[in-house]
Amino acid sequence: MGSNPASPTIPGGFLGSERENVMTLARIYRPSKTAMQSGRANILSWILEFEPGAPQTIDPLMGWTGSADMDGQVRLRFASAKEAIAYAKRHGLAYQAIEPKERVVRPKSYSDNFAYTRVR
Repeated sequence: MGSNPASPTIPGGFLGSERENVMTLARIYRPSKTAMQSGRANILSWILEFEPGAPQTIDPLMGWTGSADMDGQVRLRFASAKEAIAYAKRHGLAYQAIEPKERVVRPKSYSDNFAYTRVR
């Protein structure tokens, strides 16, 4: 144990050997567009990122949030879902592919705003 009772040291490092035995789940998804943009340029790529493997901890002195999970910092981009799935299989990762919801485009014209039959 450490010398400071307020922040004890975990023997064997911070989740050292326990982390190696845990199979982390990789999420593969296509991000949605942000509300700050009107274009759809950055949503064509697929992202592979890992589920959190360790809980976040709060530093008792400074109050900073940290984690022993380094996989949370990894975010890989792929051109297609097949490439991301192939990467996960090649590296022996358990993965979950999340299919995006396609947006529904309702065609309408500007003159429909002034139609007599429009509900007010």
